Amino acid sequence: MRAIAEDTSTVPDSKTTYLRTSGHSEDFSSGSATAGLGRLLSFLALIGVWLPLEFYGIFSPGLLDDVDSVYIESAREMLVRHDFVTPYVDGIRFFDKPPLMYWLASASMRIFGIHDWAARLPLALLTLALFFAVYLLGSRLFGERGGFYSAVVTASSIGPYLFTRFFIPDVLLALWMTMAVHLFLKALSLLNEPPIDYNRLRITCWAFAAVMSLNVLTKGLIGLVFPIGVVFAYLTVTHQLNLVRRLHPYSSAIVFTFIAAPWHVLVALRNPAVSGAVVARGWFWFYIINEHFMRFFGKRIPHDYGQVPLLLFLVLAALWLAPWASFLPTAASWSFQALRGNSSVPVEDRYTALLLLLWAGIVLVFFCLSSRQEYYSLPALPALALLVGGLLTRAEEGDSVAERQVLAASRWFLLPLSLLVAAVTGYFAVTAPTPTTGVDIASLLLSNPASYNLALGHIFDLTGRAMGLFRAALIFVCFAMLLGGPLSHLFRTRRRHLFANISLTIASLAVLLCVHEGLTRFYPILGSKSLALAINGVYQPGDRILIDGEYTLGSTLNFYTQQPVALVDGRMNGTWYGSYWPDAPNLFETNDSLHKLWASKSPRLFLLTYNPARGADLSRYGPVYRLAAAGGKTVLTNRP
Repeated sequence: MRAIAEDTSTVPDSKTTYLRTSGHSEDFSSGSATAGLGRLLSFLALIGVWLPLEFYGIFSPGLLDDVDSVYIESAREMLVRHDFVTPYVDGIRFFDKPPLMYWLASASMRIFGIHDWAARLPLALLTLALFFAVYLLGSRLFGERGGFYSAVVTASSIGPYLFTRFFIPDVLLALWMTMAVHLFLKALSLLNEPPIDYNRLRITCWAFAAVMSLNVLTKGLIGLVFPIGVVFAYLTVTHQLNLVRRLHPYSSAIVFTFIAAPWHVLVALRNPAVSGAVVARGWFWFYIINEHFMRFFGKRIPHDYGQVPLLLFLVLAALWLAPWASFLPTAASWSFQALRGNSSVPVEDRYTALLLLLWAGIVLVFFCLSSRQEYYSLPALPALALLVGGLLTRAEEGDSVAERQVLAASRWFLLPLSLLVAAVTGYFAVTAPTPTTGVDIASLLLSNPASYNLALGHIFDLTGRAMGLFRAALIFVCFAMLLGGPLSHLFRTRRRHLFANISLTIASLAVLLCVHEGLTRFYPILGSKSLALAINGVYQPGDRILIDGEYTLGSTLNFYTQQPVALVDGRMNGTWYGSYWPDAPNLFETNDSLHKLWASKSPRLFLLTYNPARGADLSRYGPVYRLAAAGGKTVLTNRP
C-alpha cells in the first residue's frame, strides 16, 4: 500500500478526485444488444445456480434448534403479537439482534402463512440479491465476464451455502457491504464526469447512507463501522480525504438517521430500565453495551457463544471459498504485488486491488481483535470472490502472467485437493458399515457438548460408524471431485478457461447438493421438527410443553407447535435477561416443581429431554409414556 500512496503517477491530484477503476464500466453500461444479452444470460445462469442450492433448500430439512428457530420464532411472535418493535421469544423479551431479519421473515409469513419455508424465503431471495450485487460490482471492476465469474465464485462456494442453511444475518452483511462499496465507486466516478451531475451524486450518497442504515438494522453497529472504515481507509491511503466533504456527509447522515434511528428510539422507550430488578439497565444496556462492546471484548453476559481460535478463523475465511479458494493465494499475491508498484500492472488495477484488500482486511482484522465465530468472515467473502474473479478473467483474456498463475494454482492446489477429497469420501463410502434399518443417528455419534457453542460444533460428533448413513452422498462427492477437479485442470492446460470454470462450478454444485442431503440425514440431531409434529398430533388446549434444560435444546418446538414452552432449570442464556421483566410469563420450572406437576397428573405434560435417566426419575411420581424419540431426544408424557 505504501507504493500506491507514494507513487505520484497513481495518486489523483487535487483536480482529479475520483477512483480509477479498470475502465470496464463503460462497456458494461452500454446499451448495445450484445451487452444486454450478456447481462441477461449471466443473470439467468446465476438464477440457475441459486434455484437448486438456495430456493430448493428452504423446504428441507426443518428448522434447527438454537439460533435458526429462535430468530424465526421471534419473527412469528412479532406477527402474532402485532408488535414489530420489541422482539419476543417464547413470550419473553429478546434483545440479541436488531429487527430487520425478523421483519422480513414476519412479512413473508404474513403473505404465505406460518411455515418454515415462508420464513426462510427472504433470506434465500436476498442471497440471490448478493449474487447479483457481486456480479454488478465485478462488472464495473473487471468487465461483464469478470462480474460473472466473481458472482459464480460467491454462489458456488461452500461458505455462503453453509451459512444460509440457518437463519442468521451475516449473508445480509455481505450484501449490504457489496452494495455500499459499489455506491462508493459510483459516487467517486460521478465526481470525475464533467459536468458533475449533482443530483445523481446526491442520490448515490443518500443510497449509500440508506444501505448503511439497513446494515445497522441487520446486525448493529458493525453495519456502520465496516463501510465507513473501507471508505476512510481507501481515501486516506490514496490521499483523497478532501473528497469527504463533497460526498454530502451531512444530508447523508440525516438519511441514515431517518431510517436507522426510529426503531432504536422506540425500542428504548418501550423497554426502559426497571428499578430494583435484574433488568434495571433496560434494553439500552443489554443491546448497546452488552451485545456490542462487551461481546467485542469477549465479556458479554451471558457467555453463551464459542470462540474460534484466531489462526483457524483466518484459515476458514479462505476455505469458505472452496473450491475456488485454490486460486485465492495467487489472487491475493498478485494484488499485493500490484500495491508494491509493479510497473506491469495498470494503475486502475492497482486501485482495484487496494480497495478489495482494504475491504477484506478491515472485516478480518476487526474480528481478529474481537470475539469470533466461524461465519463472522462472511462480509469479507465478496471481496475475496472478486479477487478470484478478477484473476480468472485476466487469465481468460490472455494475460500470460495470469494464465501461468492460474494454471499453477490448478496444478498445485485444486487438483491435489480434489483428489484428496475424492479419496477420503470414497474411503468412507466403501468402508463404512451399513447401519441397521431405523437406527437413531444419535446412537452412532459421539457427544461433544463443549463444541456446540460453535456454529459447526456438531461436526466433531461424526464417527466412522455413522458414515454409512451418508453413503450415497459420499459416493456422489467422490465422483464429483474425481471428475470436476481433473477435468477443470485439463481444460486449463488447453487454455479453455471458460470450460474449466464451468466444469468446476458443476462439480461444486454437485458437492453442495450432497451437503444438503447430508444435513437432511443429520437433521434429527440438529432439530426437533418430528417431535413437535408428534406433540401436535395429540395436543389439547390446556396441555403443557416443557424442555428439560435451556430453551435452545428444543426451540423448534415453539415454532412448530405455536405454543408456549416451559423450561425445566432453563433460566439461562438467551431467555435469561428478558425473563426478569415484570410482565414476563412464568415459564420456568425446577426439578422439584416438575416432580410435583408429574405427580398431579393434570395437566397433560410433554417433556422433551436429552437425559436417558429422566424417565426412571419421573416414574417415581407417576406413569411415564414415551411419545416419540429422535436424535438422542425423547418426548415423555404423563398420559397414554
